[in-house]
Amino acid sequence: MKTSMLKATVALATLAALSSPALAQTTLTIESWRNDDLATWQEKIIPAFEAKHPDIKVVFSPTAPTEYNSALSAKLDAGSAGDLVACRPFDASLALYDKKQLADLSALPGMENFSAVAKTAWSTDDGSQTFCVPMAAVLHGFMYNKAAFAELSVQPPKTEAEFFALLDKIKENGTYVPLAMGTKDQWEAATMGYQNIGPNYWKGEEGRKALIEGKQKLTDADWEKPFETLAKWGPYLGDGFEAQTYPDSQNLFTLGRAAIYPAGSWEIATFEAQADFEIGAFLPPVQNAGDTCYISDHPDIALGLNAASPNQEAAKTFLSWVASPEFAEIYANAAPGFFPLIDKPVTLENALAKEIVAWREQCQPTIRSTYQILSRGTPNLENETWTASANVINGTETPQAAAEKLQKGLDSWYKPGEAVPAKAN
Repeated sequence: MKTSMLKATVALATLAALSSPALAQTTLTIESWRNDDLATWQEKIIPAFEAKHPDIKVVFSPTAPTEYNSALSAKLDAGSAGDLVACRPFDASLALYDKKQLADLSALPGMENFSAVAKTAWSTDDGSQTFCVPMAAVLHGFMYNKAAFAELSVQPPKTEAEFFALLDKIKENGTYVPLAMGTKDQWEAATMGYQNIGPNYWKGEEGRKALIEGKQKLTDADWEKPFETLAKWGPYLGDGFEAQTYPDSQNLFTLGRAAIYPAGSWEIATFEAQADFEIGAFLPPVQNAGDTCYISDHPDIALGLNAASPNQEAAKTFLSWVASPEFAEIYANAAPGFFPLIDKPVTLENALAKEIVAWREQCQPTIRSTYQILSRGTPNLENETWTASANVINGTETPQAAAEKLQKGLDSWYKPGEAVPAKAN
C-alpha cells in the first residue's frame, strides 16, 4: 500500500514538474523562400538563439523560391502559416501588411538599429509603419579576374573614360571577353546594367524620389544617359551575347574566359567556389573624376510576424534578436554578399565581401529605381526596363526611344501624388 502511494506521489510530482512554466517551451516556425539557407539556419542561426532562449524552439521551414509568394499567401489566408515570415522587398510584403496579415513592428525593440533607407522596402509608402525586420541587402558593381588584369597590366577603372579604355585594351588583346553578360534573359541587362550604372547619373535617392514625385521623368537626361552608356556595351560582350543566358555568363566568367562581370554581390559564394583565380571588385565608374559616387545597395530579405500567430511574444523576442548585431554577423558571414542593413559595426570574414561592403563608406546608397511604387501598374515599369535595357544593348532600340516608351507606359497609369495600392506578386 505504502509502495503504491509512493509511486503515485512520484508520478504526480513528475507530472507537475513537466507542466511547470519553467519547462514550458514555445515552438516558432519560420516561412522562407531561401531554401539554400536551410543548413545555415539549422547549424548556426537557430542554435545561437536557442542557447540564449532555451524556452523557445525555432523551426526553419522553407518553400521553393518560385512557389513561395503564392504558397505563403494561401497559408496566411487559411490560417496555417508559420509564426515568422521571410519578407520580399516592397509590394509583395506591403500587400500582406495592408491585408493585416503582417504585424506592425515599428515599436519593436531593435528597430532603432536601422536607418529609414534600410527600412524603406518594408515600410508603408509614407514611412510611418515598418512591418519586417531588415536582414540583408545586395550591392552592385563589377567583379574582375585579378589574374587576367595582372597578365594584361591593367587596373580597375574609376571613371567611364577609363572603363571604356580598359574594355578596348582587353578586346584588342583578344585573350578574354571584356564583359561577361548576355541579354537573352533581359533582367540582367537592367539589374546589372541600367540599375548598376544609373545611380551615378540620377544621383541615387535624390533622383529616385524625384521620379516618384513627378519632378523628373525617364526622358530627362539623368535617366536617358545610362541607356546611352549601355548602348556602347554591345561590342565588348562577345560573340552571340544576344543568345547568352544568365548561367552562360556566370560560366564564362568562372571558367576564366571573361575579364569582367557586371555583378551583384550575391555571386560571391558561387563564384569563389567555382573559379580557380582570385576575384576583385570595382565600383560603377563615375562620369568624371571627383564626382560623388552612388551605389545600388538594394534590400533583399527581411523577417516579419504573422499577425495571426498565437506566439506573438516569443516571435517578437526572436525578431528583436534578428535586429541585433549578433544575428547580423552570423548571417553575413554564413552568406557572404548578403550584407547587413543594421546601422552597427559588423565584422566580415570574406575578403571580397569586405572589399565590396566598404563601398558604403565611399558612396551614397540607393535602391533600384523601379521597385517602390512605380511598378504597381500596367505596364510594369520593372519588367519594361528589362526589355528596354536589353533592346538598347542589342541595338534594336535607341536610348531615346527606350526612355520615351518607358515614360509613356508610366504616364498611362501613374499620377504622382495619388495613392497606388500595393499588389502581391
